[in-house]
Amino acid sequence: MTSRRKFIQLSALGTSLLSSPQLLAGQVQQHKPIVLSTWNFGMAANVAAWKILSAGGRALDAVEAGAKVPEADPTEVTVGYGGLPDRDGHVTLDACIMDELGNCGSVICLEHVVHAVSVARAVMEKTPHVILAGEGALQFALANGFKKKNLLTPESEKAWKEWKKKSEYKPVINIENHDTIGIIALDANGNLSGACTTSGMAFKMHGRVGDSPIIGAGLYVDNEVGAATATGVGEEVVRIVGCHLVVELMRQGNSPEQACKLAVERILKKNPAKAKDVQVGFLALNKNGEYGAYCLQKGFTFARHDNSGNKLFDAKSNF
Repeated sequence: MTSRRKFIQLSALGTSLLSSPQLLAGQVQQHKPIVLSTWNFGMAANVAAWKILSAGGRALDAVEAGAKVPEADPTEVTVGYGGLPDRDGHVTLDACIMDELGNCGSVICLEHVVHAVSVARAVMEKTPHVILAGEGALQFALANGFKKKNLLTPESEKAWKEWKKKSEYKPVINIENHDTIGIIALDANGNLSGACTTSGMAFKMHGRVGDSPIIGAGLYVDNEVGAATATGVGEEVVRIVGCHLVVELMRQGNSPEQACKLAVERILKKNPAKAKDVQVGFLALNKNGEYGAYCLQKGFTFARHDNSGNKLFDAKSNF
């Protein structure tokens, strides 16, 4: 005969088992994996990332794999190999990556290495630092097995030489000044990660750095809340520490889209006259797998891949 004490203990155990999210029907709780990427080239990036996520892989591995796709594509003139050079003819890459534990790595003004995002991950995992820049970043990359390559393709060199005839610096909205792929993901274990990589603005001053490799500006991940990435004119994003702002706005209860909208409005409020001539967009994902985007100018697109497939969306905008 079961004693009253044992009955209470068994009842409590049964209740805890039934309510445990790890033991529903004898299975670990399943999250819905999702990956989001900026711009049209995010579709191809998402395919690579989804191969990892759909197999139960880690979000960090997925975002790196996704970011490497446009980095290696010579036809994408704003990212990696084939990127348009600065005004001195140098193709310089900026990238960062951040995982669910708050670990992060970044490279700034990296030359001669295609996969800047992977160098950024190596900085995160193999050094006590967050950022390596210029010659130091290249030295580190070569010491860790990355191969040296001329990133200036004949097509990009031709475009640069044509630009030099007038040397006018007037980036075209949604073409020369979007310059980034940002990619954020939630994996089946409920963990978030993100990456961001770019060759920067076409024909920029040598040494110019935008928001893309700056943790908190071009990318931010908080595994308790969500993740955000940015695109567009990096100077405007840096001024408001944009992606950290978006994540904090989600922490306050705003939806991903509303958080992105409020960040865009912060930029607009600071400099309404200038904002009409530039593009800035934010893309966000929260811990529940809800996502959203918002931008200054019409034309910013983002790609989403989940169990329902891979799809391209137009972000809402102020103008």
